This record gives sequence, structure tokens and C-alpha cells, in this order.
Amino acid sequence: MLVGQRREIAEVAARRGWEVVEFYEDAGISGSKGRDKRPALDRMLKDATRKRFDVIAAWSVDRLGRSLPNLVEMLGEIHGVGCDLYLHQQAVDTATPSGRALFGMMGVFAEFERAMIRERVMAGLATARKRGVKLGRRRVGGEVEGKIRALRQQGHGMLKIAKEVGCGVSVVQRVLN
Repeated sequence: MLVGQRREIAEVAARRGWEVVEFYEDAGISGSKGRDKRPALDRMLKDATRKRFDVIAAWSVDRLGRSLPNLVEMLGEIHGVGCDLYLHQQAVDTATPSGRALFGMMGVFAEFERAMIRERVMAGLATARKRGVKLGRRRVGGEVEGKIRALRQQGHGMLKIAKEVGCGVSVVQRVLN
């Protein structure tokens, strides 16, 4: 969550008389991932079940998820324990019937947007393949792998190894793992 988003959520909470219990953030993890791959989201939903708070405030619906089934399941779960959801960007408050309906519609559009992005990416990859662009991980030969391992045994760091061998750090990490 960006500093500005966090600040605005805190301001909304103050205006509405809500106490901020915690900011839950899965930094660097896509909203398209499920609960099992988002530890902070999972912890937040468990805390809702434990009645640690009664409102979840999020910057936007896409901060919670981009899959309609996941969003609907999440909403059902939090409402089942008596918790409501406030989405700042969309001005949605599921404490109201219209807020619950709008939340469902936003989930549909978030899922549609994700599908459109995927289609564009797939079309771009197909175009690249037609042009002869090689896709995927760059493989290194056995000689390079041997040199990487030897340099590591000599105590060299990954950056130095990558520079000396002429490959990326991720290639060095992959060989050493």
C-alpha cells in the first residue's frame, strides 16, 4: 500500500470514527493471486473471523482481488462474521444493500479487465514468436554452470559472478539452487 493510500484510508477512518487496528499489505503480490498465496490477506480475513474489527477498509477493489469468485467468496465470509467492507476509490460501503450490489458489479469488471490484459499479453507473445523472438529462460551451458559453481566456491558474490561470467544474477541464482 502506498503511503498516500494509507494516509487517505487513515483519514477516512478518523472521519467515520473507526479505529485502525492494522494495515494489512501483501507487497509485491498480485491481487489476482488467491488467499493461499497472500499471507496478509489471509491474516486479515482470519482477524475478521476473530472479531478483531468490524469493517475492512481498502483503497480499491483490485487491492482485494481480481477474480469474481474470490471477491464474492471473501464478501460472503466477512459478512458471515458480521464485518463490512469499505472501498475508498469506488465509495462503496457494503453496510448498505446498494453497496453490496455495486461491489458485485465491480468484481465482474475487475475480472473482465484481467481477462483482457491476459488476451493482450498472449497476442503480444504470439506476435513475438512469429517474428522469431525466442521466449522463455535463457539457458547456459555446462561450462558456464561449472564456472559459476567454481567462482562461488572461491567465495565470490552473486553480482561479481554474474559480471564475470556475463549473465544475469537470476541465472547465477538458478544455477546455484
